[in-house]
Amino acid sequence: MKINNFFKLAIAIAVCELAGVIGSVFTVSSIPDWYAGLEKPALNPPSWVFGPAWIMLYALMGIAVFLIWRKGIERKEVKIALGIFGTQLFLNAIWSIIFFGLRNPFWALVDILALWLVNVWTIVVFYRISKPAAYLLVPYLLWVSFAIYLNYAIWTLN
Repeated sequence: MKINNFFKLAIAIAVCELAGVIGSVFTVSSIPDWYAGLEKPALNPPSWVFGPAWIMLYALMGIAVFLIWRKGIERKEVKIALGIFGTQLFLNAIWSIIFFGLRNPFWALVDILALWLVNVWTIVVFYRISKPAAYLLVPYLLWVSFAIYLNYAIWTLN
């Protein structure tokens, strides 16, 4: 069955947003008690910033995945690129579980460092297939870079 581009785009965005939903299940319950009690770094944004930022980043990620997917899922390089992307999406989703669910900033830092490396790898392989897809992941890489600072600072301050 051939899926038209509109549905491919919708599926790609939905899968990425689902990673955020999974993470938010663990995040929301920890914010009022555990997270609120942590000492935060000077550059920590207000809590309301994170939701809209992640919704937009997941949407950009979904569009990037769509641009790769429509190049042909039967192509080996597309399968590899989507597999690498899936790895970073998994690392993204489990970060919230580790940080907020397990309340473990150290192991969350280990995870987010791996996530950053896989993000760079994803951008490289996406660039070979679709430059716009790679460029759409740059804001995500920048946000994850900032999140590394926040995660590290919270770990060291607490």
